[in-house]
Amino acid sequence: MLHSRKEQLEAFGRLLDILDELRVKCPWDRKQTNETLRTNTIEETYELCDALMRGNAKDICKELGDVLLHVIFYAKIGSETGDFDIKDVCDKLCDKLVYRHPHVFGGIEVETAKQVSENWEQLKLKEKDGNKTVLSGVPAALPSLIKAYRIQDKAHNVGFDWKEREQVWDKVKEEIGEFQAEVADMDKKNAEAEFGDLMFSLINAARLYKINPDNALERTNQKFIRRFTYVEECATKKGKSLKDMSIEEMDALWNEAKAIDK
Repeated sequence: MLHSRKEQLEAFGRLLDILDELRVKCPWDRKQTNETLRTNTIEETYELCDALMRGNAKDICKELGDVLLHVIFYAKIGSETGDFDIKDVCDKLCDKLVYRHPHVFGGIEVETAKQVSENWEQLKLKEKDGNKTVLSGVPAALPSLIKAYRIQDKAHNVGFDWKEREQVWDKVKEEIGEFQAEVADMDKKNAEAEFGDLMFSLINAARLYKINPDNALERTNQKFIRRFTYVEECATKKGKSLKDMSIEEMDALWNEAKAIDK
Protein backbone atom coordinates (compact mmCIF):
# COMPACT_ATOMS: atom_id res chain seq x y z
CA MET A 1 0.00 0.00 0.00
CA LEU A 2 1.41 3.38 -1.01
CA HIS A 3 1.08 6.36 1.30
CA SER A 4 1.27 10.09 0.69
CA ARG A 5 4.40 12.05 1.59
CA LYS A 6 2.39 13.68 4.40
CA GLU A 7 1.53 10.27 5.85
CA GLN A 8 5.14 9.13 5.54
CA LEU A 9 6.44 12.19 7.39
CA GLU A 10 3.80 11.77 10.08
CA ALA A 11 4.84 8.14 10.59
CA PHE A 12 8.51 9.16 10.86
CA GLY A 13 7.63 11.88 13.35
CA ARG A 14 5.65 9.38 15.43
CA LEU A 15 8.67 7.08 15.49
CA LEU A 16 10.89 9.91 16.74
CA ASP A 17 8.33 10.76 19.44
CA ILE A 18 8.10 7.14 20.60
CA LEU A 19 11.88 6.84 20.90
CA ASP A 20 12.04 10.11 22.84
CA GLU A 21 9.56 8.67 25.33
CA LEU A 22 11.31 5.30 25.54
CA ARG A 23 14.63 7.00 26.19
CA VAL A 24 13.10 8.67 29.25
CA LYS A 25 10.74 6.02 30.61
CA CYS A 26 12.22 2.61 29.68
CA PRO A 27 15.16 1.39 31.84
CA TRP A 28 16.63 -0.69 28.98
CA ASP A 29 16.38 2.04 26.32
CA ARG A 30 17.66 4.64 28.76
CA LYS A 31 20.95 2.86 29.44
CA GLN A 32 21.89 2.12 25.80
CA THR A 33 25.02 3.68 24.31
CA ASN A 34 26.70 3.61 20.90
CA GLU A 35 28.88 0.77 22.17
CA THR A 36 26.04 -1.37 23.54
CA LEU A 37 23.95 -0.96 20.39
CA ARG A 38 26.75 -1.75 17.94
CA THR A 39 26.51 -5.56 18.13
CA ASN A 40 22.73 -5.47 17.81
CA THR A 41 23.07 -3.19 14.78
CA ILE A 42 25.28 -5.74 13.04
CA GLU A 43 22.79 -8.51 13.85
CA GLU A 44 19.83 -6.48 12.57
CA THR A 45 21.70 -5.67 9.36
CA TYR A 46 22.35 -9.36 8.69
CA GLU A 47 18.71 -10.18 9.40
CA LEU A 48 17.69 -7.60 6.81
CA CYS A 49 20.15 -9.10 4.32
CA ASP A 50 18.67 -12.54 4.96
CA ALA A 51 15.14 -11.25 4.31
CA LEU A 52 16.35 -9.57 1.11
CA MET A 53 17.91 -12.83 -0.08
CA ARG A 54 14.65 -14.68 0.56
CA GLY A 55 12.66 -11.96 -1.18
CA ASN A 56 10.02 -11.95 1.55
CA ALA A 57 8.39 -8.50 1.40
CA LYS A 58 6.77 -8.82 4.83
CA ASP A 59 10.07 -9.72 6.49
CA ILE A 60 11.95 -7.04 4.54
CA CYS A 61 9.51 -4.41 5.84
CA LYS A 62 9.93 -5.66 9.42
CA GLU A 63 13.74 -5.79 9.26
CA LEU A 64 13.94 -2.35 7.64
CA GLY A 65 12.05 -1.05 10.66
CA ASP A 66 14.57 -2.64 13.02
CA VAL A 67 17.48 -1.08 11.13
CA LEU A 68 15.73 2.30 11.03
CA LEU A 69 15.26 2.13 14.80
CA HIS A 70 19.01 1.84 15.21
CA VAL A 71 19.62 4.81 12.91
CA ILE A 72 17.36 7.10 14.91
CA PHE A 73 18.65 5.65 18.20
CA TYR A 74 22.21 6.69 17.34
CA ALA A 75 20.91 10.10 16.25
CA LYS A 76 19.07 10.42 19.57
CA ILE A 77 22.26 9.65 21.51
CA GLY A 78 24.07 12.20 19.35
CA SER A 79 21.48 14.84 20.24
CA GLU A 80 21.93 14.11 23.95
CA THR A 81 25.68 14.72 23.71
CA GLY A 82 25.10 17.81 21.60
CA ASP A 83 27.07 16.43 18.66
CA PHE A 84 24.27 16.02 16.11
CA ASP A 85 20.61 15.05 15.75
CA ILE A 86 18.44 13.37 13.13
CA LYS A 87 18.16 16.62 11.13
CA ASP A 88 21.95 16.79 10.84
CA VAL A 89 22.02 13.14 9.72
CA CYS A 90 19.41 13.79 7.02
CA ASP A 91 20.98 17.09 5.92
CA LYS A 92 24.44 15.58 5.51
CA LEU A 93 23.00 12.68 3.54
CA CYS A 94 20.96 14.99 1.29
CA ASP A 95 23.96 17.24 0.65
CA LYS A 96 26.11 14.22 -0.21
CA LEU A 97 23.52 12.78 -2.59
CA VAL A 98 23.14 16.10 -4.40
CA TYR A 99 26.91 16.61 -4.64
CA ARG A 100 27.61 13.10 -5.90
CA HIS A 101 24.85 13.22 -8.52
CA PRO A 102 25.83 16.20 -10.66
CA HIS A 103 24.23 14.42 -13.62
CA VAL A 104 20.88 14.87 -11.85
CA PHE A 105 21.33 18.11 -9.90
CA GLY A 106 24.04 19.75 -12.02
CA GLY A 107 25.20 20.12 -15.58
CA ILE A 108 27.13 16.87 -15.97
CA GLU A 109 25.87 14.37 -18.54
CA VAL A 110 26.28 10.60 -18.18
CA GLU A 111 24.77 7.72 -20.12
CA THR A 112 25.58 4.60 -18.08
CA ALA A 113 25.58 3.37 -14.49
CA LYS A 114 29.31 2.65 -14.94
CA GLN A 115 30.00 6.33 -15.57
CA VAL A 116 27.99 7.24 -12.46
CA SER A 117 30.10 4.88 -10.33
CA GLU A 118 33.35 6.27 -11.71
CA ASN A 119 32.25 9.87 -11.09
CA TRP A 120 31.12 8.90 -7.58
CA GLU A 121 34.62 7.70 -6.63
CA GLN A 122 36.30 10.77 -8.10
CA LEU A 123 33.93 13.09 -6.23
CA LYS A 124 34.56 11.25 -2.95
CA LEU A 125 38.30 11.88 -3.32
CA LYS A 126 37.65 15.61 -3.84
CA GLU A 127 35.46 16.05 -0.76
CA LYS A 128 37.03 17.94 2.14
CA ASP A 129 36.22 15.15 4.61
CA GLY A 130 36.08 12.40 1.99
CA ASN A 131 38.36 9.44 1.37
CA LYS A 132 42.06 10.31 1.41
CA THR A 133 42.89 7.36 -0.85
CA VAL A 134 40.88 5.21 -3.23
CA LEU A 135 40.68 2.24 -0.85
CA SER A 136 40.34 4.15 2.43
CA GLY A 137 36.56 4.15 2.00
CA VAL A 138 36.36 0.36 2.38
CA PRO A 139 35.32 -0.34 6.01
CA ALA A 140 37.88 -2.45 7.86
CA ALA A 141 35.11 -4.39 9.62
CA LEU A 142 33.51 -5.71 6.42
CA PRO A 143 33.43 -9.50 6.04
CA SER A 144 36.46 -10.54 3.98
CA LEU A 145 34.52 -11.71 0.93
CA ILE A 146 32.53 -8.49 0.64
CA LYS A 147 35.64 -6.43 1.39
CA ALA A 148 37.52 -8.09 -1.48
CA TYR A 149 34.65 -7.28 -3.86
CA ARG A 150 34.52 -3.64 -2.75
CA ILE A 151 38.31 -3.26 -3.01
CA GLN A 152 38.27 -4.56 -6.56
CA ASP A 153 35.27 -2.41 -7.49
CA LYS A 154 36.93 0.75 -6.20
CA ALA A 155 40.16 -0.05 -8.06
CA HIS A 156 38.09 -0.60 -11.21
CA ASN A 157 36.47 2.84 -10.84
CA VAL A 158 39.85 4.54 -11.23
CA GLY A 159 40.86 2.37 -14.20
CA PHE A 160 42.91 -0.34 -12.45
CA ASP A 161 41.38 -3.42 -14.05
CA TRP A 162 41.74 -5.99 -16.82
CA LYS A 163 41.27 -4.63 -20.34
CA GLU A 164 39.16 -7.66 -21.21
CA ARG A 165 37.34 -9.64 -18.56
CA GLU A 166 38.36 -12.96 -20.12
CA GLN A 167 41.94 -12.20 -19.05
CA VAL A 168 41.00 -12.95 -15.45
CA TRP A 169 40.89 -16.69 -16.15
CA ASP A 170 44.64 -16.85 -16.74
CA LYS A 171 45.07 -15.35 -13.28
CA VAL A 172 42.65 -17.84 -11.73
CA LYS A 173 44.53 -20.75 -13.33
CA GLU A 174 47.84 -19.31 -12.13
CA GLU A 175 46.56 -19.03 -8.56
CA ILE A 176 45.19 -22.60 -8.61
CA GLY A 177 48.60 -23.86 -9.67
CA GLU A 178 50.39 -21.91 -6.95
CA PHE A 179 47.97 -23.14 -4.31
CA GLN A 180 48.34 -26.76 -5.41
CA ALA A 181 52.15 -26.43 -5.30
CA GLU A 182 52.09 -25.20 -1.71
CA VAL A 183 49.65 -27.93 -0.67
CA ALA A 184 51.95 -30.53 -2.23
CA ASP A 185 54.84 -29.13 -0.20
CA MET A 186 52.70 -29.32 2.97
CA ASP A 187 53.47 -25.67 3.74
CA LYS A 188 50.37 -24.56 5.60
CA LYS A 189 51.29 -20.88 5.95
CA ASN A 190 52.11 -20.44 2.26
CA ALA A 191 49.13 -22.59 1.23
CA GLU A 192 46.83 -20.32 3.21
CA ALA A 193 48.31 -17.26 1.53
CA GLU A 194 47.91 -18.81 -1.92
CA PHE A 195 44.35 -19.90 -1.15
CA GLY A 196 43.59 -16.28 -0.26
CA ASP A 197 45.02 -15.21 -3.62
CA LEU A 198 42.90 -17.84 -5.36
CA MET A 199 39.73 -16.66 -3.63
CA PHE A 200 40.58 -13.05 -4.46
CA SER A 201 40.97 -13.93 -8.15
CA LEU A 202 37.66 -15.84 -8.18
CA ILE A 203 35.88 -12.92 -6.55
CA ASN A 204 37.42 -10.71 -9.23
CA ALA A 205 36.09 -13.04 -11.91
CA ALA A 206 32.61 -12.86 -10.37
CA ARG A 207 32.75 -9.05 -10.35
CA LEU A 208 33.85 -8.91 -13.98
CA TYR A 209 30.92 -11.12 -14.97
CA LYS A 210 28.54 -9.01 -12.88
CA ILE A 211 27.89 -11.70 -10.26
CA ASN A 212 27.75 -10.74 -6.61
CA PRO A 213 30.00 -13.38 -4.99
CA ASP A 214 28.46 -12.98 -1.54
CA ASN A 215 24.96 -13.57 -2.90
CA ALA A 216 26.22 -16.50 -4.97
CA LEU A 217 27.91 -18.16 -2.01
CA GLU A 218 24.89 -17.64 0.24
CA ARG A 219 22.59 -19.22 -2.36
CA THR A 220 24.91 -22.22 -2.41
CA ASN A 221 24.90 -22.30 1.41
CA GLN A 222 21.11 -22.37 1.44
CA LYS A 223 21.02 -25.02 -1.30
CA PHE A 224 23.42 -27.25 0.65
CA ILE A 225 21.35 -26.80 3.82
CA ARG A 226 18.15 -27.83 2.01
CA ARG A 227 19.73 -30.90 0.42
CA PHE A 228 21.63 -32.02 3.50
CA THR A 229 18.48 -31.59 5.62
CA TYR A 230 16.66 -33.86 3.15
CA VAL A 231 19.36 -36.51 3.56
CA GLU A 232 19.15 -36.22 7.33
CA GLU A 233 15.35 -36.44 7.36
CA CYS A 234 15.38 -39.50 5.11
CA ALA A 235 17.90 -41.19 7.37
CA THR A 236 15.71 -40.47 10.39
CA LYS A 237 12.68 -41.98 8.64
CA LYS A 238 14.74 -45.13 8.10
CA GLY A 239 15.62 -45.21 11.78
CA LYS A 240 19.27 -44.39 11.13
CA SER A 241 21.65 -41.60 12.03
CA LEU A 242 23.99 -40.20 9.41
CA LYS A 243 26.94 -41.67 11.28
CA ASP A 244 25.47 -45.14 10.77
CA MET A 245 25.15 -44.70 7.02
CA SER A 246 27.80 -45.39 4.41
CA ILE A 247 28.93 -42.65 2.06
CA GLU A 248 27.24 -44.57 -0.77
CA GLU A 249 23.89 -44.49 1.07
CA MET A 250 24.23 -40.78 1.75
CA ASP A 251 25.24 -40.10 -1.86
CA ALA A 252 22.10 -41.88 -3.08
CA LEU A 253 19.91 -39.67 -0.87
CA TRP A 254 21.88 -36.63 -1.92
CA ASN A 255 21.15 -37.37 -5.56
CA GLU A 256 17.45 -37.67 -4.67
CA ALA A 257 17.64 -34.26 -3.02
CA LYS A 258 19.34 -32.79 -6.10
CA ALA A 259 16.60 -34.18 -8.34
CA ILE A 260 13.94 -32.57 -6.17
CA ASP A 261 15.77 -29.29 -5.51
CA LYS A 262 16.66 -27.98 -8.95
